[in-house]
Amino acid sequence: MDNLQLENFLKNIAPPAEVKTGKQFAEALVPADALHELASTLKDSKETLFDFLFCITGVDFGQNLGVVYHLRSTMHGHSIVLKVMCADKNNPVLPTVSGLWKSAEFFENEVFDLLGIRFSNHPFPRRLFLEEDAGFPLRKDYTDNINIVTK
Repeated sequence: MDNLQLENFLKNIAPPAEVKTGKQFAEALVPADALHELASTLKDSKETLFDFLFCITGVDFGQNLGVVYHLRSTMHGHSIVLKVMCADKNNPVLPTVSGLWKSAEFFENEVFDLLGIRFSNHPFPRRLFLEEDAGFPLRKDYTDNINIVTK
């Protein structure tokens, strides 16, 4: 499928998603409560077969925290981007997709470690790089009192 076909497919299966064409991929802004169902459909549907989650990136947008998922179909050769915003910046939680793609386990732990976004039903949530009492250094409001890093 090309990006236009992927956009139309997304509009049909995920009406609450905001679908648009990005610079490189078809993109969908997905409500958090619809993420897992949409991801499962995209993975299992014979038209899409998104069997490869190649990147999860946590982002601090200022007012909101969010996560960007890059999916690829090794069978069909197309890619897509899903974006999800956390409802609460003080207690950010999103559903895990690690049951769909094993690679999500590491990516989600990395996003938690650096931004503090938790993933509900994650099989083994933990920090990867930082100590348990460390802050979340990729947040825009983070201050480093030890190394005195300023903006």
